[in-house]
Parts: sequence; C-alpha cells; structure tokens
Amino acid sequence: MEKRLIWDIPTRLFHWLLVACILAQYLTAEVFDAIDWHFKIGYFTLGLIFFRLMWGFAGPTYARFSQFLHGPGTVLTYAKTLPSRHSPEHAGHNPMGGWMVMVLLGLVALQGISGLFIGDDIINNGPYYDAVSDATRDTMNAIHHTAFNVLLAAIALHVAAVVFYVRYKKQLLIAAMLHGKKPTAEPGISSSRLLLALILIIAVISLMYYAIEIAPPAPAVDADMYY
Repeated sequence: MEKRLIWDIPTRLFHWLLVACILAQYLTAEVFDAIDWHFKIGYFTLGLIFFRLMWGFAGPTYARFSQFLHGPGTVLTYAKTLPSRHSPEHAGHNPMGGWMVMVLLGLVALQGISGLFIGDDIINNGPYYDAVSDATRDTMNAIHHTAFNVLLAAIALHVAAVVFYVRYKKQLLIAAMLHGKKPTAEPGISSSRLLLALILIIAVISLMYYAIEIAPPAPAVDADMYY
C-alpha cells in the first residue's frame, strides 16, 4: 500500500510536546523540586490541551474527534480483533486508541486546571489560589495528586499498547507520529492547515495570558506585615 500523509504537523508537534511536558512536570516536582518551573510548564501544558481540543474540531481529517471516537459496539467489535496479528490497520486512531486519547487529554486537563488553585505552602501559588476557600484548595490538591497517579497508570497502559502494536502487529505507530505517513488504502490528508493552526495558537496564547495574568484576583495581603 502507498504511504500517505495521515498525521498533520500540529498533531505531531502536540504529541511530542505533551510527552516532553509530562516528563518535565514529573522531574520538576519529584526530582529537582523546581516548583516555579513546575507551574510555568503546567500553564504551557494546559495551553497545549486547549489547542488540541480546538484542533479536534477544526484540524485535518484524522485529527478530528469525529473521525476516531466510536460507540461501544464498534469498540467491542474491534477489541475482538486484538489477538490477530493481521487485523486491518486503521489510518488514524483505532476505536480503542481513540478513547485512550480522550482519557489522556482529560487527565492532563484535570491536572492543569486543579493546579491553578493550589500552592506549595511557601511562595509559589496558582493564579486562583486566593479565589477559593481552604477546603477547595485541599480538594484541588487531592485531585491534582490523585489524577497524576492515574495519569501515570494510563501512560504505562498507552506505552504498553504501542509496544504491542509495534512488536506483535508490526504496525509502525511511533514512526508514523514522527514523519506523519502510514501505508494505507484510505485517503491521506492534503495539508496540515498550518495557517489555521497558527490562528488557533495565537487564540490559545491570548486565552492563557488572560486566564493567568489578568483574570486572577490580587493575592491576599497579610496585615501583620505592616506592623
């Protein structure tokens, strides 16, 4: 079969930037104790998620949620083909992989949003730390840490699935996410819609700047500091 362009440039960049961000988030929180960088990278990661959500409606064919999100019947039918080495390869995400994408996006989004409301009890606080009560901060802190543990489990499952497809089914998923092309009888995409991607990136940057720098309430002032 002819190799056709399936994964557009913005989708590929999103994928590998998200991988880098999650690794950096783990290192800054668990290894180097660089919480200031942890917050900054978290804002960038949340912006990535917002972009991918918009790209899921506006991007090329195989980036769209409508192309790879299927009902339970389709997912179950596909699951029955897993033991076969020669089951048909999907040009885009397969029915199970499509839902794993949504799980990962949801968990990372939950991480990023909850991080806006918590702090390190020293100097670094999320932009909405002062907008909520102590009880809400405690809840967001619990969500932040629990979601991260669930995210690690989901990532492990995702990596295991990729290894399974590469080694057992001989489907070169990693290579396709690097150069964008897959051997398929299905039609490829004609372009990566880079101009549209640039417009959406500018929109996301504007949204994140407003949400992080303009919209948050001013930090509470400790009256004791004046005495």
